[in-house]
Amino acid sequence: MSPELYPNDMTDRDIVAAARKTPDAFAVLVARYEAKLDRYIMRLGVRRPEDREDVLQEIFIKVYRNLNSYDADLSFSSWIYRIAHNEAITFYRKLSVRPEGHQIDDGDELFSWLLDSEVASAERLFDETVSSAVLHKALQALEPKYRDPIILRYFEYREYDEISDILKIPIGSVGTLIHRGKKRLAELIPQTHISPTP
Repeated sequence: MSPELYPNDMTDRDIVAAARKTPDAFAVLVARYEAKLDRYIMRLGVRRPEDREDVLQEIFIKVYRNLNSYDADLSFSSWIYRIAHNEAITFYRKLSVRPEGHQIDDGDELFSWLLDSEVASAERLFDETVSSAVLHKALQALEPKYRDPIILRYFEYREYDEISDILKIPIGSVGTLIHRGKKRLAELIPQTHISPTP
């Protein structure tokens, strides 16, 4: 069967079930997740295209080898993102280097958050965009325990339960880390670089 024979509205679980029987269906999973995972590992700091190709290849090899152990009661998306996260970490360990930083496209909306009196001189809620260079620098300086959930939530649009699955942390900790991470980002981004959204 060719990948074209698998309708776009098939769920990941259905495609996984088919992929356990035929490599054609696995090609559908690759097509569905390749661009998303490439973007994700780039934001985790794997910036050179050839390195991302290597890491992506390792991700999909690991997914294929472990497809039979995937629990269909769980989210496939969270499962594959967890593998991607681990492979990005493995990449850095093999090279014995620090991550190169995060790639944030120009025009990406940062997010809204409440600056309380501990972070700023007055309490205010604001929507704002920050240049990619400023955001890149602030995210680089942010501790990984805050950075990873923020990237998953605001740039990969993952729900709290998915972030919990991907990072293997309690779901209650996800909100806390995101909240503290946003406050820390507010401290790291100089107020002069903040432009209110029109």
